[in-house]
Amino acid sequence: MRILVVEDEPRIARDVAAALSAAGGVVDVVGDGEEAWFKGDTEDYAVIVLDLGLPGLDGLAVLKRWRNNARQMPVLVLTARGTWAERVEGIDAGADDYLPKPFRMEELVARVRALIRRSAGIGSASIEAGPLTVDPRDMRVLLRGVPVSLSPLEYRLVAYLALHKDRVVPAHELIDQLYGTDDARDANALEALVTRLRRKLGADVIETRRGFGYRVAEPKP
Repeated sequence: MRILVVEDEPRIARDVAAALSAAGGVVDVVGDGEEAWFKGDTEDYAVIVLDLGLPGLDGLAVLKRWRNNARQMPVLVLTARGTWAERVEGIDAGADDYLPKPFRMEELVARVRALIRRSAGIGSASIEAGPLTVDPRDMRVLLRGVPVSLSPLEYRLVAYLALHKDRVVPAHELIDQLYGTDDARDANALEALVTRLRRKLGADVIETRRGFGYRVAEPKP
């Protein structure tokens, strides 16, 4: 899943990006409000981690602009401001969760995972999709209860399809969510990735809808 981290303190931005990447995310980092507003308004992110204390356009103004433009991605607000009134203001502006600084990186990652699950309508910690069980906490996939060894990229594809199990996911959306901006973003690479996964999971687990995209196949009766 693609994640945008908006943080103007380089050390915090690096640490947050590293933790979210280790948890399976594809992370973009920006440090000012204008660029954050543009990227959040024009690109699709599974979740955004937004610091309020930004230079130029502050985080609260960025958030309000996104929501006024009907951008619905989940937003986790970070701030050193600790008063309850400021927290209420952030939530009223459209924040989905709030984490005051300083914070534990493990808590931030857990909150991001929860926001992604809830945005997909999933309440449990693990995701059930057809014969697959995806455990985001351990980045583990089980096929009919048996663990399967996957590369990080293979895991990201399976996790995204499982998270969106109720619909066919277009190829262009998968490419956007799986690959960083500096990686090769190619339909042939995606097809090769799906082929590798079918060797590990079975030919019938990931279904191709020609001209539409991919989905986790429903178990056959």
